[in-house]
Amino acid sequence: MNRFLSGGARPKADIAIDLGTANTIVVKRGGGVIFDEPTVCCFDGSGASQALIAAGAAADRMVGRVTEGLRIARPLRGGVLSDIDAGRELLRYATSAGRPRWPGRRLRALIGVPADATQAERNALSTAAYDAGLANVELMAEPLLAAIGAGLDVAQPRGRMLVDCGAGTTEVVVISLGGICVAKSTRIGGETLDGALIDHLHLHHRFHIGSRNAEALKVQVLGLLEAGLMDAPVRIRGQNMATGLPATLELPCADLRVVYDRHLRDIVETISAALLETPPELSQDILEDGLTVTGGASMVGLLRTLITDATGLDTYSPAEPLRSVAAGLEMLLNEAV
Repeated sequence: MNRFLSGGARPKADIAIDLGTANTIVVKRGGGVIFDEPTVCCFDGSGASQALIAAGAAADRMVGRVTEGLRIARPLRGGVLSDIDAGRELLRYATSAGRPRWPGRRLRALIGVPADATQAERNALSTAAYDAGLANVELMAEPLLAAIGAGLDVAQPRGRMLVDCGAGTTEVVVISLGGICVAKSTRIGGETLDGALIDHLHLHHRFHIGSRNAEALKVQVLGLLEAGLMDAPVRIRGQNMATGLPATLELPCADLRVVYDRHLRDIVETISAALLETPPELSQDILEDGLTVTGGASMVGLLRTLITDATGLDTYSPAEPLRSVAAGLEMLLNEAV
């Protein structure tokens, strides 16, 4: 069993950071949320000569619209840091509001990471955080933080199952006595579903859309699927690849159902794999209590139905599922002594 909660005193931290693939939230001890913006940067140039032009919401408005010489960078891929330069600049920008007024003082930070992050991935994040001006960085498993933020009593000797569906990865854990007993993950999430929709239109309809349109399409189609409106028309604006001209494509909602089925099925299979490795005593607890789903996909009724059909388990979500990790970080931050 991996231990993440210590029975002894915790070191004080100044801020806590939920560095997500899609969005970053920074919480200040005693001050609440001081930053909540997209995890994206825009640079001018490349290599050692590149300069940060914008980050967060300002950079997000530039996605798909930059001119030659500018580069949009997303620090994380699949839930872990993949661009250390962009990660450093995003962290520096996101924590600027919490900086101490006196020089030479570094902020102490708690940062969430995927439970299955490798040591190399953890080291890369620690290095980026230090270069961004942070110190005494403590990395904690995001599913455990999400469980705490969702209100689960993780310290009890009782099995709790949590499914945390992020933009870049979905993690499934069984928690007992403050530690993770079973952990499974799949590198799929909200952004991979966006990409799957883009690929489907590209391959089957010779039609191209950007990431922003894919996000809007994902939400629109999901609403129709959950309402049972399989034959409802969906109008999509993008580029006709045969002519290269702007165009509008109209499809029945059912045409895109296969993309959602494949995506959600992978999540359900990951949950089933975790249950197969769960000891009988913990399985009994989960059967009695059900499982908790956090993150963006927790609001998808179709996913909850598929989970119940495949496992027989009831599913629950907290009031603010998108903020579960940040809520867990804030609780630990403010309880630290």
